[in-house]
Amino acid sequence: MVQVSRKEVLRQVRDFAILIIAGFIMTLIMGYTKSPRQYLIIGSFTALMWVFLWKGNSLISALISSFIDWLKSPVKSLVLLSLGSVVYTISSVLLLVKVYEWAFDIDFGKSESMVYSATVITIIITLFMHGRAFLLEWKQSALDTERLKQENVTARYESLKNQINPHFLFNSFNALTNLVYEDQDLAAKFIKQLSEVYRYVLDTRDRELVSKVEELNFLESYLFLQKIRFGDNLWVSIELDRVKTDFPPLVLQMLIENAIKHNIVSNEQPLTVKIHSANDFIVIENTLQKKKVLAEESAGVGLSNIRLRYEFLSNKKVEVEELSDKFIVRLPILKQVED
Repeated sequence: MVQVSRKEVLRQVRDFAILIIAGFIMTLIMGYTKSPRQYLIIGSFTALMWVFLWKGNSLISALISSFIDWLKSPVKSLVLLSLGSVVYTISSVLLLVKVYEWAFDIDFGKSESMVYSATVITIIITLFMHGRAFLLEWKQSALDTERLKQENVTARYESLKNQINPHFLFNSFNALTNLVYEDQDLAAKFIKQLSEVYRYVLDTRDRELVSKVEELNFLESYLFLQKIRFGDNLWVSIELDRVKTDFPPLVLQMLIENAIKHNIVSNEQPLTVKIHSANDFIVIENTLQKKKVLAEESAGVGLSNIRLRYEFLSNKKVEVEELSDKFIVRLPILKQVED
């Protein structure tokens, strides 16, 4: 059941009172009446006509606004609103005339002039409501755009703090310590790839988007480090050769790190991650084999961050789906930026 606030009820009562009083005042000013009875009849007719015109056309405007965006289709909105209002006005005025003629045995004479006047008034009201609605929509759109910009800046900052985090650095140095004693050549390659990872983080910290090539080159360096840790227990396949898209920096790394953090990665249960495209989305899916994590880590790495950034960059939303045997994230394909 729809809940109506007391403030809204009072506003509606106020509007009706103003329209009714205006109808009687207009009747008095125009001097259409010769007796108190005639004044009450004509005054009530005028008041009801005001109510029907204002409230009815307001309802038509609200209905059209619920289906058509004023900002995206202002001309279409105006045409539909004008046609709907004119048809409604002519119908309601003629109906009101017939009801009053039947109920009070009076003759309004030719109703064409009355309908014409009401239609002109309606067009004026329609233009006013359209202009008001357009300005309100424009103001709200500007506020929403500014809010999303601020959230995007915050998200980029949080990605630098949280995604390439101390845990990753600690694990990398642990692996490097072992490599130094076991395989110095591999240790040198490890250091080179680790430096590539952090160079990429610094180079992209102020960018909203990077190319597919840049993101995949970075991911290759990141996966090299992870393969040193997990060996054949981690399998990542990437099939994006035919896809033209850009990425928010670090987004693929964040999702792979999320999969590693929350799933068992072992010889008995190797973790498989697949990255491919389907239906205008980049799909990242991993086998689901959950491990117990600390409460503070249970929310996952970066999913809210990714959602915020894609909300700013695309009309489509990031989709997250958890099945019995896999965890899937779908990222909207972003239009490739021309160099």
